[in-house]
Amino acid sequence: MRILGIESSCDETGIAIYDDEQGLLAHQLYSQVKVHADYGGVVPELASRDHVRKTIPLIEAAFAEAGCGPDDLDGIAYTAGPGLVGALLVGTSIGRSLAFGWGIPAVAVHHMEGHLLAPMLEDDKPEFPFVALLVSGGHTMMVKVSGIGEYEVLGESVDDAAGEAFDKTAKLLGLDYPGGPMLAKMATHGQPGRFTFPKPMTDRPGLDFSFSGLKTAAANTIRKEGDDEQTKADIAHAFQSAVVETLAIKCKRALKETGIKSLVIAGGVSANTELRQKLERMMQGMKGRVYYPRTEFCTDNGAMIAYAGMQRLKAGQYAPLDMKTKPRWPLDSLEKV
Repeated sequence: MRILGIESSCDETGIAIYDDEQGLLAHQLYSQVKVHADYGGVVPELASRDHVRKTIPLIEAAFAEAGCGPDDLDGIAYTAGPGLVGALLVGTSIGRSLAFGWGIPAVAVHHMEGHLLAPMLEDDKPEFPFVALLVSGGHTMMVKVSGIGEYEVLGESVDDAAGEAFDKTAKLLGLDYPGGPMLAKMATHGQPGRFTFPKPMTDRPGLDFSFSGLKTAAANTIRKEGDDEQTKADIAHAFQSAVVETLAIKCKRALKETGIKSLVIAGGVSANTELRQKLERMMQGMKGRVYYPRTEFCTDNGAMIAYAGMQRLKAGQYAPLDMKTKPRWPLDSLEKV
């Protein structure tokens, strides 16, 4: 079976073609970073317009890359939520309309399920069950995964997501959008130990996250101390360390509570080098394994949507003809495959 995947939930237009026997045949991605950089963040209306301009040309490019066409497809998967409603509507309307016109099924995919299953695109795949840390600009959650569609949310952010806190702190440090990766780069020049920030909600039971207080602590320190570049680097180092330590503590707690030895990290922040190294060391000490997608599949992309859509297509879970988006869509409400 072969499926076309369309991702348009925020500021990346991702298109991919996936074959259940041959694997990933094509992967096209357009980032809107330059479009939103002058505004310091994503402007929803501009994001929607850019998806309108880019989606069809990227689909054509994916067909050319894969050496196939519409007649070779068995279905189309598109991101139906969660995300920006206008951006979701673009991918949903194009994906659903093409599926209708080509006479093939359409599959509505949950964006976070796509991230959660992204490590399955690698040769070294995790086996069920595993604990997943989904950490991005819009979401931070801990999930027990017993199978596809069998998700138990163990904890999630009660305010800012980790990636959002990264971006907002980076902006306070005077870094351009998107700030998270730039803050991580600045942190490599920071002096360890000069500043210490709190590790929120680690001193109490539970697996929920909160990063607004950490962001405020960083903001106060930047106002008081952040006059020179070395100080800013030291603050960036302390901030990143606090986020990484917090995530690691929560992961260890989730693994102990569930008795599971496999950990998956996915989402944009999973590309953070310090986070990967920290979790790898932790899992070695726990005699377990950590899995994550290659860097290009950490951020939003069509490949993860195509893979997730393929699993639901093979299970006969198709989208109806009406075009529905779900800007808010609980992960644990998905149907089991």
